[in-house]
Amino acid sequence: MLHKLRGIGMEAVALEKGDGVGGTWYWNRYPGARCDVESPYYSYSFDADLEQEWEWTERYPAQPELLRYLNHVADRFDLRKDISFETTAVSAIFDEVSDVWTVTTVGPEGGQVTRARYCVMATGCLSSARMPDIPGLESFEGNLLHTGMWPHEEVDFTGQRVGVIGTGSSGIQAIPVIASQAENLQVFQRTPNFSVPAFNGPIDQEWVKGIKADYPALRERSRHTTMGIPYQRRDQSAMEVSAEERQRIFEHHWPKGGFRISSCFNDLIRNKESNDALATFVRGKIDEMVDDPKIAELLKPQDHPITAKRICVDTDYYATYNRDNVDLVDVKSDPIQEITARGIQTAGKHFELDTIVVATGFDAMTGAMLRMDIRGRGGASLREHWDAGARTYLGLAVAGFPNMFTIAGPGSPSVLSNMVTSIEQHVEWIAEHLSYLAERGCASSEANTVAEDEWVEHVRELSEKTLFPSANSWYLGANVPGKPRVFMPYVGGVGTYRAHCEDIAARDYEGFLIK
Repeated sequence: MLHKLRGIGMEAVALEKGDGVGGTWYWNRYPGARCDVESPYYSYSFDADLEQEWEWTERYPAQPELLRYLNHVADRFDLRKDISFETTAVSAIFDEVSDVWTVTTVGPEGGQVTRARYCVMATGCLSSARMPDIPGLESFEGNLLHTGMWPHEEVDFTGQRVGVIGTGSSGIQAIPVIASQAENLQVFQRTPNFSVPAFNGPIDQEWVKGIKADYPALRERSRHTTMGIPYQRRDQSAMEVSAEERQRIFEHHWPKGGFRISSCFNDLIRNKESNDALATFVRGKIDEMVDDPKIAELLKPQDHPITAKRICVDTDYYATYNRDNVDLVDVKSDPIQEITARGIQTAGKHFELDTIVVATGFDAMTGAMLRMDIRGRGGASLREHWDAGARTYLGLAVAGFPNMFTIAGPGSPSVLSNMVTSIEQHVEWIAEHLSYLAERGCASSEANTVAEDEWVEHVRELSEKTLFPSANSWYLGANVPGKPRVFMPYVGGVGTYRAHCEDIAARDYEGFLIK
């Protein structure tokens, strides 16, 4: 966004809590942290030379490589001079008289104030780490780590007794690496999640060469697919083929790795019968990978449709439970009661631990913005506006909050897509909108209430045609006590969503109050 604003002749400053660039790849440094989108597609498309010159080393890049890439981009385009690091935004207040936002921050030099015509919230969907509500957490005398706030120095688990709380994506990635170092690892699992192997490895240079030769077409195709990746779903229901053919197709897609398994039929998230067939197939794979049938059974998700929670992509996750130094603790049947000075107390046992790793995820999609005091027209609070659930127009703007735009906000594809594709689309749309305002001498733009209401209803209606709402996922805030249960992402797909946004822009930004 900063690079794009410069390109249209605007002055901008980025306010960044960390002491370096990278966003999620700056904070999430836990062992095993890795992208679940293949590296050539999880990359910027806005500069052809950057696309051609950067060399990836793995099919699915790990956190250190991703951070190197993002630092390279910041240096290549000389972005750091306009980034205020170690700066935490605590409030953003809109002045109706001047049509200007006042953002108050805290940093190494104390409180600071930044005033700007426009305020763009590039706060991320998974950037507000959530500690679990377990009594005694602060009393633990060992090393307490959260996967979303990992230390910058390397953590060595050699010879340690380690407990991991949580088996979502972060836990599933970290557990195999921690297990390879620790003397003993206790995994505290409340709800198992579906995970599929990445089949990761060194990148195939011939494959990358072909992608680079065809990048423009592949990027354009990505912008019009469901997930923002240039793979099309098979245009067929899983129920339109025989059980034998269905099994053959599942087996064919399995070794492709990652999200490819979810593209083998077109109705896996809409048709429960089709979804059940895939879920049964993946549960069968868990049986193949885990030696102990009782452990395998505990690792099989039974309470939600597959892909209704973001499917995890792993390296050796299930095989890790075959190790002698790894134990699975089922906290659904033996709940954690408290954290003690020396470990974790469940209803039936005390586990002595040197380190506790908390992999309990994030207050997704809204958490980072709601940690700030954001006030729009008439002093209205964003917290109050979203009290019953996030409300936006297109996931880009909020009624009553002029000149404030959200990148990958609730109501857009965001977490249901390749985030880089979705972020670039929002950056381009916002920049074009700001150019439109400047060319016409307009001072402000905000979503009108009717347009916002209609979009919120449209997002809800689409989600209810799928199996997504049937899972207690962070997509609808189920992991945060007291958070309204509202399905937040747009499920219509990246291509359909892009068409909506382009159509609204073509109609002089219908649904926006511009003055």
